[in-house]
Amino acid sequence: MADTGSNGTAALPQMHVVAQYTRDLSFENPNAPRSLAPQSTAPSISIEVNVNVNQLAETEFDVTLVMEGKAGEGADLLFSFELAYGGLFRILNVPMEQMHPFVMIECPRMLFPFARQIVADAVRGGGFPPLYIDPIDFMALYQQKAAEAAASGAGQTLS
Repeated sequence: MADTGSNGTAALPQMHVVAQYTRDLSFENPNAPRSLAPQSTAPSISIEVNVNVNQLAETEFDVTLVMEGKAGEGADLLFSFELAYGGLFRILNVPMEQMHPFVMIECPRMLFPFARQIVADAVRGGGFPPLYIDPIDFMALYQQKAAEAAASGAGQTLS
């Protein structure tokens, strides 16, 4: 139940970013220096994004945005990366029935710009033009995961 303010109205939801951190970062350029030669065609780029949540206390959540990607395939692989970028969030005045979508949508939305920059810097440091990942609609991602969970008969939890 949401707390009420001094005038008897419901207090507004609050989200505090307590900390942000890189949990894990890996960049591979397995075919260097051959991969750094000018390419005649643009490589295929694939990116996978996941969100993991660990509830630490009643109002504190450890949220990790996991991004994995690669450019090229097999022997033509130019680079690959993995990033786990986390944040510690304190969330107040959000009803329990709304906590799961709030944490799974709003927290990664706050983390994304920082994770995007880390990936761009890692790719640039590997000798390639920076890879700026397009903005992600975390609400659509949440709805997709919820639909997949419903189809498989599994419920979503905060983990």
